[in-house]
Amino acid sequence: QVQLEESGGGLVQTGGSLNLTCVVKVDTFYTYEMGWFRRAPGEEREFVSYINYDGAATYYAESVKGRFAISRDGRSNIMYLHMNNLKPEDTAVYYCAANTRVSYVYAPSSYNFWGQGTQVTVSS
Repeated sequence: QVQLEESGGGLVQTGGSLNLTCVVKVDTFYTYEMGWFRRAPGEEREFVSYINYDGAATYYAESVKGRFAISRDGRSNIMYLHMNNLKPEDTAVYYCAANTRVSYVYAPSSYNFWGQGTQVTVSS
């Protein structure tokens, strides 16, 4: 069983930065593909970013490309999302997700394991 725990959310002004952390409690972190998703109030959960087993491949939603950066640390079993130049439309609950084989990186249904989420609020 894989347990995911996000942290690092908070309230920030437009243009500010936040760094999200996802601690992955599993012995075989290196076998999991990872993703970040978010859900704004009244909206569906949407893809934010993806990173493969060793960090060599990453993908981003167009809305965050150039502002967000995903990374992972295999020694600490942690995945990160560095968020810069935040905008009010980035306000959402952010979730980390994992699976050993992700068939379509943009689809929430491709991920079997999820964290509880961390709230990010960007004020204008």
